[in-house]
Amino acid sequence: MDDYRELKESIDQIELVDAHAHNIVALDSSFPFIGTFSEATGDALSLAPHSLSFKRNLREVAQLYGTQVSLEAIEEHRQTSGLHSFTSKCFQEARISALLIDDGLKLDKKHDIAWHKDFVPFVGRVLRIETLAEQILDEESPPDASSWNLDSFTKAFVERLNSLVPEVVALKTIAAYRSGLDIDTHVSEQVAEKGLAEVLQAGKPVRIGNKGLIDYILTRSLEVAERCDLPLQIHTGFGDRDLDLRLANPLHLRTLLEDKRFAKCRIVLLHASYPFSKEASFLSSVYPQVYLDFGLAVPKLSVHGMVSSVKELLDLASTKKVMFSTDGYASPETYYLGAKKAREVIFLVLREACASGDLSLKEAIDAAKDIFSRNAIGFYKLDIGTDSSSPPHSRISLKSEIKEPDVREDSSSFVRIIWVDTSGQQRCRAVQAQRFNKSVKKNGVGLTRAAMGMPSCTDAPAEETKLTGVGEIRLVPDLSTKRTIPWTKQESMVLADMLVKPGEAWEYCPRETLRRVTKVLKDEFDLVMNAGFENEFYLLKNVVRDGKEEYVPFDFGPYSSTSSFDAASPIFHEIVPALESLNIVVEQFHAEAGKGQFEVSLGYTVASDAADNLVYTREVIRSVARKHGLLATFVPKYDLCDIGSGSHVHLSLWKNGENVFPASDKSSAHGMSSIGEEFMAGVLFHLSSILAVIAPLPNSYDRLQPNTWSGAFHCWGKENREAAIRTASPPGAPDGLVTNFEIKSFDGTANPHFGLAVVMAAGIDGLRRHLQLPEPIDINPADVAATLKRLPESLSEAVDALGKDQVLHELLGQKLLVAIKGVRKAEVEYYSKNPEASKQLIHRY
Repeated sequence: MDDYRELKESIDQIELVDAHAHNIVALDSSFPFIGTFSEATGDALSLAPHSLSFKRNLREVAQLYGTQVSLEAIEEHRQTSGLHSFTSKCFQEARISALLIDDGLKLDKKHDIAWHKDFVPFVGRVLRIETLAEQILDEESPPDASSWNLDSFTKAFVERLNSLVPEVVALKTIAAYRSGLDIDTHVSEQVAEKGLAEVLQAGKPVRIGNKGLIDYILTRSLEVAERCDLPLQIHTGFGDRDLDLRLANPLHLRTLLEDKRFAKCRIVLLHASYPFSKEASFLSSVYPQVYLDFGLAVPKLSVHGMVSSVKELLDLASTKKVMFSTDGYASPETYYLGAKKAREVIFLVLREACASGDLSLKEAIDAAKDIFSRNAIGFYKLDIGTDSSSPPHSRISLKSEIKEPDVREDSSSFVRIIWVDTSGQQRCRAVQAQRFNKSVKKNGVGLTRAAMGMPSCTDAPAEETKLTGVGEIRLVPDLSTKRTIPWTKQESMVLADMLVKPGEAWEYCPRETLRRVTKVLKDEFDLVMNAGFENEFYLLKNVVRDGKEEYVPFDFGPYSSTSSFDAASPIFHEIVPALESLNIVVEQFHAEAGKGQFEVSLGYTVASDAADNLVYTREVIRSVARKHGLLATFVPKYDLCDIGSGSHVHLSLWKNGENVFPASDKSSAHGMSSIGEEFMAGVLFHLSSILAVIAPLPNSYDRLQPNTWSGAFHCWGKENREAAIRTASPPGAPDGLVTNFEIKSFDGTANPHFGLAVVMAAGIDGLRRHLQLPEPIDINPADVAATLKRLPESLSEAVDALGKDQVLHELLGQKLLVAIKGVRKAEVEYYSKNPEASKQLIHRY
């Protein structure tokens, strides 16, 4: 389970788009509450409480309300709480941010669509075409019903349908209930006319059950849908006893699907087409216009049934074509159960897909996001996120998942194009949004080659980098990283790649360097490296002493102090939501041991995303602090008399969505697989060289001292925070097994892409040469210092080690390593001559 924790957490955090549901009814409705748990009616309902899904769902609702597990206890709670109260609780627990309601289902005392907007930020209407036709024949017929003919009905129906198009997000048909899915889209007018006469002869209220008329109404509706770009929902598979299941098999739809007139009309098959899920999967795989929705099957089936039906949908269908819905109706509990069980079922299905090698973990997480929100947003073309009354988390999480955010195109709206240079400084170019959208998003902006040769001490290239002001590259936005800036909604930001020309990456590009090394790891060993960063930083305030400005700690509390957290709480109440709005998972945050020092730990993800997330995290923390009149700094040793700040990184190796770093059983001496040990041994072997990249300033080595939990000696240990590399067995891991390892010396001034690339390159060397680890150190390394090799005590030593490391030169590139060493040597020279200048680093990092 721990191996798939990231998948589980990702699924739990997704804001759901419920793409098919029905109205909730008043408490005094004649609709029986027992109907919440079963599709059965009449006498059949008496045995429904003995079905597997009924028993399970009853327990789930009782647990939600804290009542005894009985219908009576739950109904009593509903009466005493009131509809608004328990509806709020159900939707809050379900985390539904958009809801599409088919209001054509006849329910006693049902609330209108607008009522539901008290509980969900976005509510859209789905129009049931049979209900509309029946309303026209019921309400608009002339006194003499026999005067209706097909022409007058068609005119009235199409006119009413066209008038409602702006108000709806989709059309829906329940032809499966009435005459079956063998739709004749070429039904003759004579057959339809005869069907209309038959329906009218039956009297009112009108119920359309004639196949010829239903086929005709559906065909006319498809014409409107095609012209107005509206999707069509089709009930398929099981339902109540009004349905002939034999005629609800979606394979009957082939005539409709083959009709070239409607080839571009988007169609979704509802209810997982159960028990015809395999057939639905096939149709979706061969017809580009066919999508699938598994509402009702989840949660109305047993656990086995739910999992089986969803797995069958995914046997052939694309994960880009499967959508979630609750098929909630009458009671809010149906929405809660649909959402809760869907998360559980999708986790089980995707976890198995990872375990069997069908998906990697990242692919599974992407699939979950597609299934629960992105597919529906695209399929129904929902304009979610424009309502300013919606909660911020709802507006951002839905829209930013599917496409890059748009900011208002006026003279006050900007886009920041961000890159991180060789010295680890984060820089940006800003352009107006209009220019960005017209040209920059495709062609980028120019940047001097000298920009990747600049040290922290000057904005000019260091001589030994061989990079000068001659020549230019392009900063081209990676649109998948474009985000609205949380602290200033008029702007957005995007990370840039560095290109020599379209399609050709510059060899000094940090993001491309990491991609290139990642590809080697994947191609040679079929492995993916995941990473999670712990960010330590100081919050400083500006004071004036003796007429001079200086920065001092914002707080003086000890490690994990509650009072320090209280002081910083208003800041974290902005930092954490801001990070979440950028789809960055925050695992925990607390006060650190330094005065005014704090830590924010980020969730695990693939290395490239982890590096991108770290760039944005630094931006958020600095900007929110600045908004509060404070300065946040990631400088490794802000105060030589206080604790240093690191950016410890935890690393693991994944294959086919499974963490392969741990040993398969307890027979391993160190709790690691051979792959894990060899990779980590490579990192340990090259660690002195790696430091020149991940501890890039002379100031970094003021932090890397014994007895400071920063890793000063060339060794590793099990859960040893004084060792340079620590293996970790977090809670939940089998006893003795290691799930990841931590590098303590990585600090907040390092370029995260270069840093992860050099670590990965070292690990690749370990795998290639099958390196073995020395014995771990299980005490403070300082106590046995005489028996251990000290890691570089200065940046100069680390640069010397890097200069001799041919393996890293080959994997990262000779020219890039020349530039890195050139920048580092310039740092060494400048700060050795100007030691006081280190105090100004707080303004750069």
